[in-house]
Amino acid sequence: MEIAKIIGNVVATRKDELIEGYKLLMVQALNASDMTPKSLNLVAIDTVDAGVGDIVLIVRGSSARTATGMNGRPVDATIVGIIDEIILDDKSVFKNNGQ
Repeated sequence: MEIAKIIGNVVATRKDELIEGYKLLMVQALNASDMTPKSLNLVAIDTVDAGVGDIVLIVRGSSARTATGMNGRPVDATIVGIIDEIILDDKSVFKNNGQ
């Protein structure tokens, strides 16, 4: 799993029928220690109703295809969780204050 931030929406009017009806979001991978962006941006299928600005957990590759409801679908990145807080070495490096 990786930590990422939702940075935008992706609109595709034509896509594989196996992913029709799923929300596509642009995510930017983050370094967990200080929440700084990595140089990796991906399009991910949303399974948890995330939105722009949320910090999320993503899975990629075969793990993305075995996430709930994704079996057999042509996906390489799936959003599987919205993060509430990250604690490293007894220090909170991220806390979702919008709860």
